[in-house]
Amino acid sequence: MHEHETDVIVIGGGTGGYSTALRAAALGLRVVLAERDLIGGTCLHRGCIPSKAMLHAAELVDGIAEARERWGVKATLDAVDWAALTATRDDIVARNHRGVEGHLSHAGVEVVRGDAALTGPRTVRIGPHREWTARRGVVVATGSRPRTLPGLAPDGRRVVTSDDALFAPGLPASVLVLGGGAIGVEYASLHRSMGARVVLVEAADRLLPLEDADVSRQLTRGLKKRGVEVLTGARLEAAEPYEDGVRATVRTGRGETKELDVERLLVAVGRAPVTDGLDLAAAGLATDARGFLAPADWSRLETAVPGVHAVGDVLPPPSLGLAHASFAEGLLVAETLAGGSPRPVDYDAVPRVTYSSPQTASVGLTEAEARDRTGGRAVANTMPLTAVAKGMVHGQGGMVKVVTEGPGGRVLGVHLVGPHVSEMIAESQLVVGWDAEPADVAQHIHPHPTLSEAVGEAYLTLAGRGLHQQ
Repeated sequence: MHEHETDVIVIGGGTGGYSTALRAAALGLRVVLAERDLIGGTCLHRGCIPSKAMLHAAELVDGIAEARERWGVKATLDAVDWAALTATRDDIVARNHRGVEGHLSHAGVEVVRGDAALTGPRTVRIGPHREWTARRGVVVATGSRPRTLPGLAPDGRRVVTSDDALFAPGLPASVLVLGGGAIGVEYASLHRSMGARVVLVEAADRLLPLEDADVSRQLTRGLKKRGVEVLTGARLEAAEPYEDGVRATVRTGRGETKELDVERLLVAVGRAPVTDGLDLAAAGLATDARGFLAPADWSRLETAVPGVHAVGDVLPPPSLGLAHASFAEGLLVAETLAGGSPRPVDYDAVPRVTYSSPQTASVGLTEAEARDRTGGRAVANTMPLTAVAKGMVHGQGGMVKVVTEGPGGRVLGVHLVGPHVSEMIAESQLVVGWDAEPADVAQHIHPHPTLSEAVGEAYLTLAGRGLHQQ
């Protein structure tokens, strides 16, 4: 066994891992990054980036129909060239991959390929013959994998998970999406745009059950208008793959049995942390009942074993399993290991986005959560996007909802539904994160004509200055 020393060992090269490594190296620490697969992890290679590339293509397809049906532009869609589309997607992923690897190399991070396992609180074996000792600490950033259902084995063709849905052969004519969280909704939207018959099944009583109830209603209305069949309060009772598809039985929320015959079943019922093979016990660590590696100190994301930290999808709630949250966690841990005292991650102020059509974007508390925390004092103002001219131009409906702790009180949550709202939520993160009040925001001018005017009008109304009082 060859032994080496360094300052920091990061296990996992996804968004949480490589952000930790880059920041620690920038602070003058020697960093070893262990990765058994591709740098960039699920987000870059199987999740965020390729899926958003595909959703952009879906938006272009939808735009052709809108041009013809609403604007009198006599455009037609001959076909979707799947090979060309996926080649563009793969080129975007490859360029990002090269970019991340280049950043790590330039920063002086030593990337070591191979399976990693803890052999003690500060020691890690990478591959069969090399062991490293970390003077400052070890960071576990091994990410997550899709959850599956007992007795339903993904085959990458008829039954797929979110990790392999983008890489399944061709475009299905019909798809059953199991799971109405962000991932399931995005894939339902994508396949509908590409012309598939889509059935979206969610066990909870509404889509995006962790989001504000008005967001769920607006999203469901938008998806149904586009032709997606939405079944909430429903459960998959049986699924039988056969040569050309899957026969599924769904129990609806009304207790009825629905038989479905689809080309593809996409399982999007959540993700599970990846900690197997790490030999956590060798460092005195154990996961919780759900498999997460819980911190003993959330302000430092440090586990019960001093010097061992965790970032990204291996963390339980309130961590959100979002790539941008793992970036923030990586910065926090790197600065902690360098001897700093960084501000803890404010999970209430982390934006959440679903890139479907319509999109949803939110930050902070839902109206129900805010009422619980304030003893019922919270108030909300809702402004339709069609109340402003640019919303009429887009013609897709949508809304802005701002929740405050009471009349004129600080903003606790902002919730958006509609076209391009993912690009509008950053402002709201600052508002919630800085404990701003409606009057603070109302003095700032939103450009005309933009969708953001509806956001500004919501704050004006809550500050008692609205031009279109709701």
